[in-house]
Amino acid sequence: MMLVRGIRGATTVRSNSREEILEATKELLGEIVRRNDLDMDHIASVVFTTTVDLNAEFPAVAAREMGWTYIALECVHVMNVPGSLPRCIRVLLHVNTERGATDIKHVYLHEAKALRRDLVDASEAEL
Repeated sequence: MMLVRGIRGATTVRSNSREEILEATKELLGEIVRRNDLDMDHIASVVFTTTVDLNAEFPAVAAREMGWTYIALECVHVMNVPGSLPRCIRVLLHVNTERGATDIKHVYLHEAKALRRDLVDASEAEL
């Protein structure tokens, strides 16, 4: 039975530059696709959020540059919570899959690993 599941991920950048936002977003999306062995036709939509200190480019541009032409994409700012992780790009993919919730691989890279240490295993620690 095909269900819609959410796949989460996040990463960080060193500075608010177009190049860094695009590079980090491509790295994150690539890892999510690889670790979950995703078929692009099964991705229904993607919501990108950035912290308010990132505004040099829309993360969705990176997805479009990767050929994600017919996938619905949206970019918004995340809540500006005092003390939260700065320069962070988060993503939520909605995918059609037969996998169970525990078989989904959420991906947290760089400083964003601190957001969900429970989902980062030793094999991912070096990324």
